[in-house]
Amino acid sequence: MYETLILMLDSTIRVATPLIFAVLAGLFCERSGVVNIGLEGNLLAAAFAGAATASMTGSALQGVIAGVLVSVATSLLHGFATITHRGDQVVSGMAVNILAAGLTVTLGRYWFDQGGQTPALDGDARFAPLHFPFEKEMFDVPVIGQLYSELLSGHTLLEYIALLAVPTAWWVLYRTRFGLRLRAVGEAPAAVDTAGISVIRLRYSAILICGLLAGLGGVYLSMAQTAQFIPNMSAGKGYMALAALVFGKWRPWTAMSACLLFGFLDAMAIRLQGVEIAGHTIPVQIIEALPYMLTVFLLAGFIGKAVAPKALGTAYVKERE
Repeated sequence: MYETLILMLDSTIRVATPLIFAVLAGLFCERSGVVNIGLEGNLLAAAFAGAATASMTGSALQGVIAGVLVSVATSLLHGFATITHRGDQVVSGMAVNILAAGLTVTLGRYWFDQGGQTPALDGDARFAPLHFPFEKEMFDVPVIGQLYSELLSGHTLLEYIALLAVPTAWWVLYRTRFGLRLRAVGEAPAAVDTAGISVIRLRYSAILICGLLAGLGGVYLSMAQTAQFIPNMSAGKGYMALAALVFGKWRPWTAMSACLLFGFLDAMAIRLQGVEIAGHTIPVQIIEALPYMLTVFLLAGFIGKAVAPKALGTAYVKERE
């Protein structure tokens, strides 16, 4: 049972990594007062750009750079529509999702002629697991051996970056002047503007950070978890990240906990495939839908009162305008 638990937690980290990147991306964006429904599109666009570039260049680093740049570009598109032109933030985010879903498949078919997929990545074109020293020697040590060899070691660089990004995001938001101003913009942008601080510049800064983090989540999907781009491979993770953000009440640590919970449910669903109850095998479709159903159930029944930033979803207009 202990070994099964370790393997489940190991799978949880792998599954939750893109959710953690996406939820932190949404956290910075929504703390500034900008709703970003387009996280799904950011993940998908970055996943395709990263895998396509890595497959053509054979370099994982160039794939990451391409994926992040494309994600930042889609975020800036959302910012241009909602911050500069004060468009509806939900409509703009959905437009980004639709654009990414259609464009990635179209370009994939045109460039690679594999039904929208990219060629499989191997070697230096993908992220390989990092192994800690004495991993094999420690495996048979009681209790801590598997904890060290299976749970702590053997993850890709992006998984460790995702876990380190959470305390970094907390420090930036709650221990820096930039974070204080960013949170103030999400609560009372008029007061920030009166103090002589540019609301537009702060919101665009949040958009850029959002694009960076979502880009890392996207390239993880195609260059570490799967080693290939598959159409619509984000599979609703952007929306699940938004749910985790609400579940975590717009705080980094609790939002990460929600992502780990969703990742654990997904890992549990994978483990339950093929399990028989009273002589009947559970349908695969029900197992695959389990994380999404439980997500809705948890949000509906156990979230409690979640207070969003007061200016969330509201375009700022100067009084003199």
